Amino acid sequence: MHTLAQLRAGQLSGITRLDLVCGLTEFPREIFDLADSLEVLNLSGNALRSLPDDLHRLTRLRVLFCSDNQFTELPACLGQCTALTMIGFKANTIEHVPAAALPPLLRWLILTDNRITDLPTELGERPHLQKLMLAGNRLQRLPESLSQCHRLELIRIAANQLSELPEWLLTLPSLTWLAYAGNPLDLGTEADAAALEATTSIPWSELSLEQKLGEGASGVIHQALWEQTKQVAVKLYKGEMTSDGSPLHEMNACITAGIHPNLIRVEGRIVGHPQAQAGLVMQLIDPSYRNLASLPSLASCSRDIYADDTRFTAGVAMRIASGIASVAEHLHRQGITHGDLYGHNILWNEHGDCLLGDFGAASFHATSDSLESRALQRIEVRAFGIFLGELLERIDSGLNAEQRVALEDLQQRCCQPDVLARPGFSEVVRELNGS
Repeated sequence: MHTLAQLRAGQLSGITRLDLVCGLTEFPREIFDLADSLEVLNLSGNALRSLPDDLHRLTRLRVLFCSDNQFTELPACLGQCTALTMIGFKANTIEHVPAAALPPLLRWLILTDNRITDLPTELGERPHLQKLMLAGNRLQRLPESLSQCHRLELIRIAANQLSELPEWLLTLPSLTWLAYAGNPLDLGTEADAAALEATTSIPWSELSLEQKLGEGASGVIHQALWEQTKQVAVKLYKGEMTSDGSPLHEMNACITAGIHPNLIRVEGRIVGHPQAQAGLVMQLIDPSYRNLASLPSLASCSRDIYADDTRFTAGVAMRIASGIASVAEHLHRQGITHGDLYGHNILWNEHGDCLLGDFGAASFHATSDSLESRALQRIEVRAFGIFLGELLERIDSGLNAEQRVALEDLQQRCCQPDVLARPGFSEVVRELNGS
């Protein structure tokens, strides 16, 4: 983190990224002294309401974060920033998004947790748009022009006021990760409520929290002792809006998902927390499991980051692939799409045992076969196809030429642009088990 004093003293000359969190109420003009080098500007966590009209003087600026400020409108000056590709204005009080605020090279737009009721038609005229994060707003519809965004891969529209999913959305050739829970259209409202009631209730008084295991956007996970005898994991949900949607929808999806060898088992839901905090008691995962990949970076946008030395034998890779395809098939039968099927949400060990986690982007759909439910499932099949390709790139032994051709063909069919022409997970599982 940088300081205003450093900036004003000229000590930051030549930097490519500037992070300023210091209660700013006005944009420091000294930032323009960095115009020859500045590419990433993070002004999140301040008290800004506006940006200067001449922001375009930062000619190298590619990424701008202004989350947790006091903007009521997305600044129109952004549209004049010709190199700007990523914009993040999460958790402001934005009500209006003018067309003029959309830069021509826009690739990644984050407007989570605002008060937006409508989006401009011009949003669909940004051909590079790849990630669109709109959860926690007041949208009643999406601009039909987004049907032109053939590179759009990820869209988060959970916790809005949408009464239906537009048909064109389910035909986008590159759409891969979709979250829409918490809208009036959501088909899981009754289902997740019923699952919640049917789940074992575990009194808070029976749990003794131990060390913290991790923390994400939706909650904090601790190791715990249940009834003084059983080691478990406890996830306490924050209740705040995340980029995927409401953490409470995540909790309900975890419960409704049921039991599968490649899911983390839910023991029950917590009742009687002194602050009425929602939480789950879950199976404690053996420490031999680790994350398969890291989150996408600013540069990779929608692609996970794998360690350079990540390599698999064919047997391990196919065990992982089969496990994830199997659990995805199971979820679809329950009327759930995971919405975030990625390597970074998979835990694995050296034997190829794996667990799919993080249900923050999960959504519900009808369990009966229809064009809509089929399309929603095939969108997730594309996510698996991308994941399968990442595994294939990292197999270093045990795969013969014939097997590789068959798997590459499956991967390509999973990712083909015609959504309904992709195989379902039942077919994917059969092919993987026969490879």
